[in-house]
Amino acid sequence: MKETPDLYGAYPRLEDYQLAELGRLGDRRAAGAGEVLYRAGDLPDELLVVLEGQVVVLEDLGSHRRMIAVHGPRRFLGEMGLFTGQPLFLTAEAAEPGEVLAVPVDRLRELVARDQPLADLILRSFLVRRSLQLSLGAGFAVIGSRFSADARRIREFAARNRLPHRWIDLEHDADAERLIRELGIERQDTPVVIWRGDVLRNPDNDQLAAAVGLKRAAPATAAYDLVVVGAGPAGLAAGVYAASEGLATVVLDGIATGGQAGTSSRIENYLGFPAGISGAELADRAVAQAKRFGADLAVPAAVTGLERRGGDHVVRLESGEELQARAVLVASGARYRRLDIPGLDRLGASSVYYAATELEANLCRRDPVVVVGGGNSAGQASVFLADRAARVRLVVRGPELGASMSKYLADRIEATPSIEVLLHSEVRELRGDSTLAWVVIEDLGSHRRRLAPAGALFVFIGSDPHVDWLGGQVELDDRRFVLTGNQLPGARKLLESSRPGVFAAGDVRSGSVKRVAAAVGDGALAVRLVHEYLTHT
Repeated sequence: MKETPDLYGAYPRLEDYQLAELGRLGDRRAAGAGEVLYRAGDLPDELLVVLEGQVVVLEDLGSHRRMIAVHGPRRFLGEMGLFTGQPLFLTAEAAEPGEVLAVPVDRLRELVARDQPLADLILRSFLVRRSLQLSLGAGFAVIGSRFSADARRIREFAARNRLPHRWIDLEHDADAERLIRELGIERQDTPVVIWRGDVLRNPDNDQLAAAVGLKRAAPATAAYDLVVVGAGPAGLAAGVYAASEGLATVVLDGIATGGQAGTSSRIENYLGFPAGISGAELADRAVAQAKRFGADLAVPAAVTGLERRGGDHVVRLESGEELQARAVLVASGARYRRLDIPGLDRLGASSVYYAATELEANLCRRDPVVVVGGGNSAGQASVFLADRAARVRLVVRGPELGASMSKYLADRIEATPSIEVLLHSEVRELRGDSTLAWVVIEDLGSHRRRLAPAGALFVFIGSDPHVDWLGGQVELDDRRFVLTGNQLPGARKLLESSRPGVFAAGDVRSGSVKRVAAAVGDGALAVRLVHEYLTHT
């Protein structure tokens, strides 16, 4: 078989010295033709390197198998889960008799800790492989209607958690009807998820997470030095720094790692990435880093309450579990606001989005779209969609584009012919039958209204802090952001809330700068303050 080319650094070949280093840590193993080296759904516990022969990597859904890549000598196998603890989504089989080198994951971690070039090579290749899997839809399959709210929920959960999956649309995929007949599924039973030959009928997020290995048993311990609520940039940064300093740390999030930043197609003003970096890749790198230092991550793990018990804090989970902590970091971020306009309730499930990733772009590819908002999120979405949609109309309430948007974004938007900017305007109504067809836009100066054709509406009009779970345990400002430090009476540490031992970082903190770099700085600073607090209590 012809070997798959090294696409974007996804399938590099190891140098002599790298192969020799790995050879001292692993065991050589014969592989017979057709032998399964690992299966989709397995938890990876070793890095496999092809020494002789060829290995084929497959998507295996039981009745359906699809070849993804073919690898020869000096190439290593595996996926991002080797660093994050996530299960494998693809199956590897020996295409012919050969030999592989198996390096246990604990020995691999010891090696990459002292060999930075090798660590960078493996991590970068796994990140690119995950991107390729996502673009190919190589993982589990979701069958359903694009008009189904549950199908959208499943797809959004998978996309936010960067779970590779293939969408099979009942309305537009010619094979959909045949496939559900073969599986013995009625159309009204959809959406369904096909994974490892099993059929999950309309699973909720917890059930899907458990099925694909994302959600496992309760965190390793019920008592921690620090519980971090929220896995956005601030929470992940705190997880990395706290674990690296030896604090028993767990990071919790009810939806996915990455927070709002995780849905950004490209962050171009983050220090150290001159070509920019996607929010998803930044989150994946942070998760791998936190895991390497020993932090626990639990996703999805929705937090429902906080209370004081004895001298410690108790964090309650939606599952009924309780985690005890000496200190808590509130990094639960903010949630995007929704428009209150006619047509939203009827068309929202099929046509209105609050993130602009490949998932959303694929649903409206080559359609005209409308983006609402004047900040960086709206700007990034407009630039990203301009290469995928027929036309982008950006609706901004303010009189100028650069008022609340970074200049580089405003300049890029103005230089992009396929983006039309409508200043001093607001969306008034959505129109369409089962899906969005038209958006009514009003000029706030003249009050004239126009109909803009649109297959999708993207909304980025600010956000509200996610603090309901705090239940009044800490003081908030008049916009419900957490007050900290000198915003409170008495002597307080910089990021400490009104309750001793409870700190706040990132977008949820009153007065914070709503930027990724600022959130990361908040998370790092919070750990130093937590360390000081724990030392003196």
